[in-house]
Amino acid sequence: MDAPDVLVGSSYLVQRADHQWHSAVVLQQRAAGPSGDLEYYVHYDGHNRRLDEWVTAGRLRRRESQPGPGQERTASSDPLLESDRKITRNQKRKHDEINHVQKSYDEMDPTTAALEKEHETITKVKYIDKIQIGKYEIDTWYFSPYPDEYMKQSKLYICEYCLKYMKQENSYRFHSGDCSWRQPPGREIYRKGTLSVYEVDGADHKVYGQNLCLLAKLFLDHKTLYFDVEPFLFYILCEIDRQGAHVVGYFSKEKESLEGNNVACILVLPPYQRKGYGKLLIAFSYELSKQEGVCGSPEKPLSDLGKLSYRSYWSWALLEVLYEYRDIANLSILSDITSIALPDVITSLQSLNMLKYWKGQHVLCVTPKLIEDHIRSDEFRRPRLSVDTGCLRWVPPKRLPRRK
Repeated sequence: MDAPDVLVGSSYLVQRADHQWHSAVVLQQRAAGPSGDLEYYVHYDGHNRRLDEWVTAGRLRRRESQPGPGQERTASSDPLLESDRKITRNQKRKHDEINHVQKSYDEMDPTTAALEKEHETITKVKYIDKIQIGKYEIDTWYFSPYPDEYMKQSKLYICEYCLKYMKQENSYRFHSGDCSWRQPPGREIYRKGTLSVYEVDGADHKVYGQNLCLLAKLFLDHKTLYFDVEPFLFYILCEIDRQGAHVVGYFSKEKESLEGNNVACILVLPPYQRKGYGKLLIAFSYELSKQEGVCGSPEKPLSDLGKLSYRSYWSWALLEVLYEYRDIANLSILSDITSIALPDVITSLQSLNMLKYWKGQHVLCVTPKLIEDHIRSDEFRRPRLSVDTGCLRWVPPKRLPRRK
């Protein structure tokens, strides 16, 4: 069947890489490659924007057209059919988080909806499809505001050591042979085995910090990009080998956070995900908070993957303390021991059914058996990687006096 005359802003059925057909809206078009053939940027209905992609006209069908034999839509592949099922609110929340389904504007408060619409307008089309960084070619997830001459390249080349970005493979290969960097700037504050963490001050290494933020934005949807990196510290997790220190992920934090946030942005690059590095970075951020003698919380909103990782870490950290100190009855003590901010302690314990609201206050309601059942369940397995505080070489920075 010939491809339709495609109209930007219209809905179509799109054949994805799994050969299933999904309902989608065409957001933009562009000429691709030397032939100048048109490609179309599509957003799949009911799915997170990270799945948006450029497709050829041959993968599009008008909505009235039906998929051919062997291409039938199923409830598991088509959100339109899936919505007919009756599910509870809690089941829907869990389903949406796992499948990265965004809230509709009707489900948001008016202010959030207005901000979301503005954010979507600015970032709705992702022009950079792929990046090459070190030995990995990575599909990008979201829009990132690289300079205009780079932003509309379908592929960018990024030095894995200094994070310089380039348009051409030849430039990238020349730079790779010429670049003297083999690790992030700043100082190494943690080393255990082949894992290392570097602390980078945005005031001392401005260009590196900006390049890191641009790279991260390709995989983070709802985080503000900080071109003013001077107020931030960056903690870069690396895998070490004979070639150098390879960036795995990072988190950033404000030097002075009025909201008490101990993390601004947090990211593990896609090739390193599902290896325990996300929870290791989260645990590392709380170890720094413990060293500072403060309780912290990540900056909101969290990404969908961020929510899952943080909820899992909070639950395990709290269960571990409750298992060791079985006579704890005060939520503030739990917060102090773990350095997890009290609101996060409360929501985590509520999700574990360990909290009751009685006479105007939250009351811890646990038994040794309930704690042991949770700890032994598959849902709360011990993190694969943990922070060895004996390998941490870090002194909290002196805090600036508050202005009166």
